[in-house]
Amino acid sequence: MKIVCSQDQLNRGLSIVGKAVTTRTTLPVLNNILLATDDGRLKLTATNLEVGITYWLPCKTVESEGAITVPARLLQEFVSSLPNDLITLDVNESNYTVHLSCAHYEANIRGIDAEEFPSLPKLNGTPLVSIPATLLREMINQVSFAASRDDNRPVLAGVLMSFKGHLLTMAAADGFRLAVRTAELEHAVGSEQEMRIIVPVRALEELARTLPDSGDVENGKVDITVTPIATRYCSMPVI
Repeated sequence: MKIVCSQDQLNRGLSIVGKAVTTRTTLPVLNNILLATDDGRLKLTATNLEVGITYWLPCKTVESEGAITVPARLLQEFVSSLPNDLITLDVNESNYTVHLSCAHYEANIRGIDAEEFPSLPKLNGTPLVSIPATLLREMINQVSFAASRDDNRPVLAGVLMSFKGHLLTMAAADGFRLAVRTAELEHAVGSEQEMRIIVPVRALEELARTLPDSGDVENGKVDITVTPIATRYCSMPVI
């Protein structure tokens, strides 16, 4: 893999997906970020097996395709220290090394084979609902404080999201306090039946931190898709 992209876009992408990198794991590859070419773009992916974040950024040129995982902290620190210029990433697939060059700076970072990186669930079908990013961020912040932080009580350590008609209701409780927030959606949920799912509060809080502020985007929307397989995953890609 050999690509050229801008430092500011790569730095922004790494800061976003880096929120899903775990620091406590027995799997070394989870400390890494997956770099892969995808239809003329660079795809960055990170996961802690509970939260997965994928970010695409445009490339100036893509000379060869490929994929590799690189230690997240090391890559972020080096890229953030570079000047705002073009960065060349050249992957040596024989020894899993990434050579980065920007202006007068160069670095070689050892990585791990991309095949060892866990696959994120693939979502098919149309989104369940679409909600303004600023409204979703507001709702998360208004209920997440009431969720339990005890991982031994996974139900209370999550936020209940209920979709019915034009209404989205979010609720959280820790056994002592309860927070509920209801918002009216522009379009009704596709299904006539109420759909309910519990999402880990830490995942929603990371999402809230990733969503743009009201002044950063105009009419930004978040598509929410819930998988039919026991509703185990909830995907909220920002458009």
